[in-house]
Amino acid sequence: MVTNVLMPRLSLTMKEGTVVQWFKKEGEKVEKGEPVVEVLSEKVTYEVEAPASGVLRKILAEEGMDVPVAETLGIITAPDEKLPEVAEVTGERIIASPAAKRLAREHDIDLAQIRGTGPEGRIVEEDVQRILRELEVVPRVREVIPLTGIRKTAAERVSASAKRAPHSTITMEVDMSDTARLREKLQVSYTDVLVKAVAKALREHAIINSTLEKDAIRIFADVNIGVAVATDRGLIVPVIRDADKKSIEEISSSLRELVDRAKQGNLSKEELTGGTFTITNLGMYGVDEFTPIINPPETAILGVGRVVERPVVKDKEIVVKPVMKLSLSFDHRVVDGAPAAEFLREVKTYLEEPSSLLR
Repeated sequence: MVTNVLMPRLSLTMKEGTVVQWFKKEGEKVEKGEPVVEVLSEKVTYEVEAPASGVLRKILAEEGMDVPVAETLGIITAPDEKLPEVAEVTGERIIASPAAKRLAREHDIDLAQIRGTGPEGRIVEEDVQRILRELEVVPRVREVIPLTGIRKTAAERVSASAKRAPHSTITMEVDMSDTARLREKLQVSYTDVLVKAVAKALREHAIINSTLEKDAIRIFADVNIGVAVATDRGLIVPVIRDADKKSIEEISSSLRELVDRAKQGNLSKEELTGGTFTITNLGMYGVDEFTPIINPPETAILGVGRVVERPVVKDKEIVVKPVMKLSLSFDHRVVDGAPAAEFLREVKTYLEEPSSLLR
């Protein structure tokens, strides 16, 4: 029986993926469920398993090729089965490594004008560098860090987000005195409490918990909070599902596990997809405030600064309190300034009166 190995859809916004490497060669035996090819999706690299046992008779998408979702990457047949006539993969005709593509895009170089020196005419990074040297546009390079895997995906996503969604950002300062006391009592992190506060506020301001698809705003029924995590391989956003239904302690336990496995690179597809809102915290790096970029296809993202002791005026007196700045970036096509401010004010209220998060 002829079985096609297809490019999987790993998220709502994924249109195509890149073939990273084949684990099998043409003519080699494969077992159902065995990884046969690694592809790069919008967020992570993913091993595609063989949908059937047999022989990998034909590889249609070479390494480095961009292939649309649901297109055929290769064909598996029985050992003695006749290979049917197959159409060429509807992908990028020029075979080039991811590093070569990145360098060509950065310098607006047409890959079609470059002769590849890699296997079977594949264009490699050195081929593009050669052209750039001829054009005398390349400065001296001390080190080369390939933009691949998660780093490449993150770069593409933030670039697309900044181009497509008109970003607007508002900032509020929060008195974290009571949250600091609750954090000590429950032995949780500020982020744990933030996730709960945001999740509860999203229930009351549902327009923030939405996505724009063509000419329709779709409000999500679920509240799934993504938390940005910095790893050695780049930025990863694991998702806490149904965060509004979890206690702060449950959120803390889930988040610790997700962060640990994110740093080890052991998260599943389900744990990296399905987010409806994202929180990104740079407070641990001494950052007071910043402008975060929306994580598509979501409508908004919350940037969190450090908690720092500052003099503030209360009851006409100057007192020292722990304060934190929250910056909400939102898609102005979906949300206007007033409802965005109302949502952020709701989050601020929960953090300044966190006892309401325990109910």
